[in-house]
Amino acid sequence: MDKQSSEFLNNNDIPCVMDNQIEAYKLNLEKSQYSERDIIFMRMALKEAEKAQKKGEVPIGAVLVLNDKVIARTHNLRQTTKDATAHAEILAIKKASKKLKTWHLVDCELYVTLEPCPMCSGAIINSRINRVIFGAYDSKAGCCGTLYNLPQDARFNHRPKEIIGGVLENECADILSKFFKSLRNK
Repeated sequence: MDKQSSEFLNNNDIPCVMDNQIEAYKLNLEKSQYSERDIIFMRMALKEAEKAQKKGEVPIGAVLVLNDKVIARTHNLRQTTKDATAHAEILAIKKASKKLKTWHLVDCELYVTLEPCPMCSGAIINSRINRVIFGAYDSKAGCCGTLYNLPQDARFNHRPKEIIGGVLENECADILSKFFKSLRNK
């Protein structure tokens, strides 16, 4: 593994992905248009989605990264908290702001397993997140390109420099599909 890859995995605050897992991920990289780095952080977001699922929450996970270090990792908690705003993205932004002692998340990157909704897209704009990377597209509420591209609207004075969709799209969509199928079967 190169020096840069090991740097963003060596974060004492957050458990990191094991070397053997990284090697397995690399096998699939040749088929991917996405960077190794984006895939690794999206896998971390998927782990958060799995935690949400175990709690009976819609399985969406988010990881907020600054300078290749995980600053916050969270998952949906709407059912648990009885709070409609407890989306993974909002919770990650709140955690990161608290940890960094600022709401200006200018150099941060947000990895989320589902395309952000209008509320989360607004929070992304307001917190000045630099880059948004999401997994599955959301045909019902996606506002980072599907229904609308709110964070890239030129009328706003702050916009992420980059939005990338479809990173590990099938895995991110699969966990959601299985979750909602199991709800329908109850």
